Amino acid sequence: MITHSKSVVAVALALALATAPSQADEVEDALNLALEAYQAGDLATAKEEIDFAAQLITEMKAEGLSAFLPEPLPGWEREDGSNDTTAMMGFGGGMMSNARYIRGNEDVNIEMMAENQMVTAMATMFGNAALMGSLGKVKRIGRQKVVITNDGELQALVDNRIFIQVTGRAPIEEKEAYFGAIDLQGLKDF
Repeated sequence: MITHSKSVVAVALALALATAPSQADEVEDALNLALEAYQAGDLATAKEEIDFAAQLITEMKAEGLSAFLPEPLPGWEREDGSNDTTAMMGFGGGMMSNARYIRGNEDVNIEMMAENQMVTAMATMFGNAALMGSLGKVKRIGRQKVVITNDGELQALVDNRIFIQVTGRAPIEEKEAYFGAIDLQGLKDF
């Protein structure tokens, strides 16, 4: 059993190093501490360090998600969200990235959520035509189905795992233009 657990820690270390070059030192340090604690029989510290390394990797992946937020359209300015590139602790974990686009008194807010329980629940709704229609008007932007809610929000589920919500005090046409500026194919490959 100990040999199997050491293998799991070694695999976690290898995966972390392969996927996390920008914070590799911090991830590597946490995983090394986890291995040392495990070998010393301190399972609580080992788990804590593995969880910390996993959190760092999730944050790095969330930084990648923010790269899919579009540049401001002509005449607009962009403000990155306060929780941009951070892992979501609530809502069942996962990642969230957002930005706000401003032009005069108008604004458009884009939120992207991935790999969390809320997105899983939304996949059920978006997979059922009747439920999806009950959310609002269903239409396509490019090849992507979206819902325009009665409140003027635009919602979409990309690749059944990334939920995008576009809100704000701008006309729906502006929200649709921002949604259309998102690299959906790139998101599917994310």
